[in-house]
Amino acid sequence: MPQKSPSLPQKNRYRVFGNMALVVPKELDELEKPFSLHSPKPFEIRLQVPDLRVPIRNFLRTREVGEFLSGALAGAMTKAVLAPLETIRTRLVVGVGSKNITGSFIEIIEQQGWQGLWAGNGINMLRIIPTQAIELGTFECVKRTMTSAQEKWKQIEGPKLQIGHVNVNFSLSWVSPVAVAGAAAGIVSTLACHPLEVLKDRLTVSPDIYPSLSIAISKIYKDGGVGAFYAGLSPTLVGMLPYSTCYYFMYEKLKKSYCQSKKKKSLNRPEMLVVGALAGFTASTISFPLEVARKRLMVGALQGKCPPNMVAALAEVIRDEGLTGLYRGWGASCLKVMPASGITWTFYEAWKDILLVEKRIL
Repeated sequence: MPQKSPSLPQKNRYRVFGNMALVVPKELDELEKPFSLHSPKPFEIRLQVPDLRVPIRNFLRTREVGEFLSGALAGAMTKAVLAPLETIRTRLVVGVGSKNITGSFIEIIEQQGWQGLWAGNGINMLRIIPTQAIELGTFECVKRTMTSAQEKWKQIEGPKLQIGHVNVNFSLSWVSPVAVAGAAAGIVSTLACHPLEVLKDRLTVSPDIYPSLSIAISKIYKDGGVGAFYAGLSPTLVGMLPYSTCYYFMYEKLKKSYCQSKKKKSLNRPEMLVVGALAGFTASTISFPLEVARKRLMVGALQGKCPPNMVAALAEVIRDEGLTGLYRGWGASCLKVMPASGITWTFYEAWKDILLVEKRIL
């Protein structure tokens, strides 16, 4: 009986291609097999994302971020309440419709209904949130920087210049940090958010021509390009400088004087409301003629007659309406500015207490 030869381990395998046979080494054949579930993987790449929660939380709790958010929230809440007064004020300033507050109010109700009092309020909210945040944030930051610089200059006595026997000392003691911070706040916020102001005025004054935000953006760009969104920027900056400077200076001065007279460290909410209203009233009264000229330049194109500059706008108002024309709409402006200023400061200080002192949210 023939014996079977012992089987040898199979080292190679054959692959048949038609009439040909190809010997494939076992090692190469094993490489073609898929890895089993239990076989080790040849290599593994792990990507570890750093934990940014703590740095982000610390950043959100900084003083600057808290002031920025407080300004945004205060501006949004104030505008939501006082939008009807803003609508009436804008119509009176640019000379659209009735020439008094009551007549303008009735006219809006008859033509557009109650919702007409909030015409353009959507863009107004989009405008005021970044504007108020940038303005108040800039004010606080510049005021701290200027105060710190003055203290450092006092310690080193500032730079000196000697010309012969004459010594000239350079000092920052005569500069008011509040006034400088107020001017910087108005300029920075205006440069950043002026296109939104233009859109808001167009939607408020001519809702028939600009029924929605998208149509307003498209039409303004088609008529004048990107530059049309900055119409009236120069007079806005000129008008904003005295208003913003006076507004913040008066608020800080009134607050400090009142606290000193009452021997207290801070104002309560009702006192803050009154002091803010008085600061807004003073600033608005001083700068109102420039506000009239600014509004005329911004929406003058709608009426087919746009003055070339601020001086021409002021001269046109005086020629047509006399000196009293420079204060047309002043009553409506004060009616809007005074509560707006008081409410804004009240909300702002309240949110600062929540975000920075109590840290209940961030």
